[in-house]
Amino acid sequence: MKESRLKIINRDMIKYIIVFFMFMGHLLAWLNIGDTPPDGLFADCLLWQRIFIELSLMTPPVMFFFVADGFHYTRSRKKYAQRLLIFAFITQIPFYMLWYPIYGWWQTNVMFTLFFGLLALCAWESSLKLWQRIALVILCTGATLAIQAEWQLFGVVTIFGLHIFREKPKRRLIWYSSVWGIYILICSIPLFKDGLTGIEIESTLVHIFDFVFAYVLMTVLYNGRKGKHPTFSKWFFYIFYPAHILLAVMIRHIIN
Repeated sequence: MKESRLKIINRDMIKYIIVFFMFMGHLLAWLNIGDTPPDGLFADCLLWQRIFIELSLMTPPVMFFFVADGFHYTRSRKKYAQRLLIFAFITQIPFYMLWYPIYGWWQTNVMFTLFFGLLALCAWESSLKLWQRIALVILCTGATLAIQAEWQLFGVVTIFGLHIFREKPKRRLIWYSSVWGIYILICSIPLFKDGLTGIEIESTLVHIFDFVFAYVLMTVLYNGRKGKHPTFSKWFFYIFYPAHILLAVMIRHIIN
C-alpha cells in the first residue's frame, strides 16, 4: 500500500518536469557559453543559474528510461524507430547551427542515441542466435560512438539495462547506479588531478542528486499511466526538442 501511494505521477507529468529543467538549464548554459567552450564549470554564473544548468542532467536518464518503457507499450516498434530517426535528422539542423562553433561538424544529437538504444532492444528481443544478438547490441552502442552522439555509450547501456532488468528492481538499481557512478567518476578524474574547489564539489553533488532524483521519478513515483492528452504530449515532446535548440540559436544571434 505504501508503494502504491507513492506512484502519483503519470508519464506525461514526468516528461513535463524534466523538460522544464532541461529548457531552463540549456537556456542558461547557452547564454553563458556564447561561441566558446565554458570556462570551468560555469564558474562565472550566479549560483542559481549554475544549479539550474546542472539540474538539466536529470533529463537524459529519464529519456533513456522512456525508450525502454516505450519499447513494451508502443503499438509499432518500427514506427517508433522511424519517428526517432526522422526527428534525429530534424534536430541535427539546429544542433549543428548551435554547436558547430564549439565542437565542429562531427557530433550528433541525443535523438540518435535514443534511436540506437531502441534498435539495441529490438535486436536483443529478436529470434536471432545469442551471439548475433550480442553483436548487434554492441554494434548499436558502437554506432553512437562513431557518430559522436550525445551520451553515446551511457545512453544505450542505460536503455539496455533498464529493459533486461525491468522485472528485477534490485538488479536494475545496481545496473543504473553502476553506469551513472562510472560517468560521475570519469567526469571527476580531471577535477581530482587539479584539486577540488567548492564549485566542483557542489557540481558533483548536484550530479549525484540529478541521477538519484531521475531514478526516483522513473521507478518510485511513476504510476505507469499515460497523461490525459497522450497524442498531444507525444508530438509536443518530439517537436519541442529541436524547437528549443533552434530558439537557442536565435537568441545567440540576437545577443551577438
